[in-house]
Amino acid sequence: MIQILLLLAAFALALYFFTNRKKANAKAWVKLGFVLLVIAAVWAILRPDDVTVVANWLGVARGTDLMLYTLIIAFFFTTLSTWVRFREQELRYARLARAVALQNAVPPATHQPPETETQGDH
Repeated sequence: MIQILLLLAAFALALYFFTNRKKANAKAWVKLGFVLLVIAAVWAILRPDDVTVVANWLGVARGTDLMLYTLIIAFFFTTLSTWVRFREQELRYARLARAVALQNAVPPATHQPPETETQGDH
């Protein structure tokens, strides 16, 4: 029963990701990575013993431990990627605000000294 629920969740996420691709402006390598992640998830759900075999090849005792380690790395990557993207967006907004402020700036009034009368003009 849990396998069916997990497979439905994986397919629902894939469907959501690809039907909203215009809203989610993702690069090609991100889309490819997502597809590979969904394929790996479906494989792990359908054949959990294979994950343990792969884990043993990599020196990890259990497949669940390997999945946890992989998810931790993915979480760190996602967090760092999101932080960098927000930071870049903040810098773009700051540059835009500066450009708008400079474009709409009113030049200061020029101060002209009062004309002085010359002595010979009376």
